[in-house]
Amino acid sequence: MSHTNIPLARKPSPSDVSDEEWAFVAPYLALVRADAPQRRHDRREVFNALRWVVHTGAPWRWRPHDLPPWDSVYQQTRRWLDAGVFAAMVADLRLLLRLDAGRAGQPAAGILDSRTLQSTPESGARAGYDGHQRRKGSQVHAAVDTLGHLHALVVPPADEQDRAQVAALAAAVQEATGESVELADVDQAYTGEQPPADAAAQGIHLAVVKLSEAKHGFVLLPRRWVVERAFAWASRCRRLARDYERWPGGLASLQFLAFACLMLHRLIPILQVHNTL
Repeated sequence: MSHTNIPLARKPSPSDVSDEEWAFVAPYLALVRADAPQRRHDRREVFNALRWVVHTGAPWRWRPHDLPPWDSVYQQTRRWLDAGVFAAMVADLRLLLRLDAGRAGQPAAGILDSRTLQSTPESGARAGYDGHQRRKGSQVHAAVDTLGHLHALVVPPADEQDRAQVAALAAAVQEATGESVELADVDQAYTGEQPPADAAAQGIHLAVVKLSEAKHGFVLLPRRWVVERAFAWASRCRRLARDYERWPGGLASLQFLAFACLMLHRLIPILQVHNTL
């Protein structure tokens, strides 16, 4: 992958978007015309600065001085997040990756799970205490398809029960997939009468994957490992290692950005192979 459009005054960073990736990403980020008079900084460089923050986990004000000013990057990022551009990007990338894998464009099954992210002084005011994991923070409830591609997210405080998030998450999944999902695998945290009813209201059958009582130690559960792997993928972005976001919607939106970057990295080699045929 090349970075030929990076200004010559700046040495490319490992987090920079490549030329091939930028060709795919640019139309999603064009909320205004490229020649609009209010544009002071190159859109690609603003996106590179955002990727640098998410990958390194550094504060906005600590971005390298050869990237656009932090306040310009933050303001443009908020416009992108408010417009849902990264959620739209994830939806299209998921479709293309599924088709390349020989699957239907929209999935019929998915996996739901959650993880708790430790709070920070910035996010502490909206955090809750997770008694099971003994930490204060936010829960990221994610739904992925059987390949690990993100469908939807909800981010409540960590003191809320997993089973209480099924209704919102199931509704978000059906909105993202055009109501194609019929089955969702979950762990035993989603047991009870209400979670299956909430999922059924959205046309989804909830299947609880239980751990056999005869087994001890770490056991790789069928299907369940897919969503755990997706969480591990997202953890490569250090900004998502904890909840650093003061804005409540920021954590969920940056999860979509992280998955968009990961999925785009997988798609580009596929597109290059098809272009050479």
